[in-house]
Amino acid sequence: MREAFGAVFDVEPGYLNTASIGVPPRHVADAVAAAHVRWRRGQDTSSAFTEAVETSRAGFGKLVGVPATSVACGATVSQFVSLVAQALPAGSKVFVSPGEFTSVSLPFVAAGHEIVSTVDECDLVAVSVVQSADGAVADLEALRESGKPVLLDVSQAAGWMPLSLAWADFVVGVAYKWLMSPRGAAWMAVRPDRTDFLRPVAANWYSTGENYGTELLLRPDARRFDLSPTWISHVGAAVALPWVASLDLDAVRAHCVGLTDRLLSRLGLPPTGSAIVSVAAPAVEGVVSSVRAGRTRFACHMYNTIEDVDRVLEALT
Repeated sequence: MREAFGAVFDVEPGYLNTASIGVPPRHVADAVAAAHVRWRRGQDTSSAFTEAVETSRAGFGKLVGVPATSVACGATVSQFVSLVAQALPAGSKVFVSPGEFTSVSLPFVAAGHEIVSTVDECDLVAVSVVQSADGAVADLEALRESGKPVLLDVSQAAGWMPLSLAWADFVVGVAYKWLMSPRGAAWMAVRPDRTDFLRPVAANWYSTGENYGTELLLRPDARRFDLSPTWISHVGAAVALPWVASLDLDAVRAHCVGLTDRLLSRLGLPPTGSAIVSVAAPAVEGVVSSVRAGRTRFACHMYNTIEDVDRVLEALT
């Protein structure tokens, strides 16, 4: 058991793999467990989950700095990126960071767009705020000043990094990493002036409010891009996201980056300012991590401690 930022975690020592799967605090896991109990007893109806979906929607909006009406609920980042990719004119030029995660890059390739190497020559920038493989942090101010339309993936940033992204055209992110919720929930913030740019290609009962018929009566805001929600995933997210959004995220960032800085400095490497780092070292016994691009990746979240980092250092040094 560990206590961090007012919550209790049952995570075991040496878990440095939040960049793959986040570990929930007890109060989030308990809410999901209770939902499973209700499910097995037949105590819910579909409308019973509406409050959880709307709460998680508002929580994501608060984390990225937009109102709930600008947020669509879905299941994966690639689903939302594909909406943007399919809306771009044929043959558009898209800049993605070298080594970008495929859920961001491949929807544009599949749509037939050209991937270019500089922001200056592109029609759209599509990048992760924090890169999955090595934790590199995007220069958001430079992107904002570029004047280019921007799609940002916050999957490896929201939850440990303070964000204010109302200026971006599109912001996507998932629940199951740094937001410590069950897999199956994702969100996209759409700047209001960009709503009409996208086509609701997966229109359904949740995005229209109509259960039957052939008349397309879309909701007036970003909810028109909703997928029918993965209910129990949103039960967890409805507890986790408002709690994370209520924290001092500057303090969370300082905690997480302080741990990665300790790891890097003891290995003779410069700090990166990121909660994710990768090193040219083998996997460490007794530490849960991942290998990405031939390097071992470590991710430090709010539930990690100096002892977790020192396990790595003792093995490597």
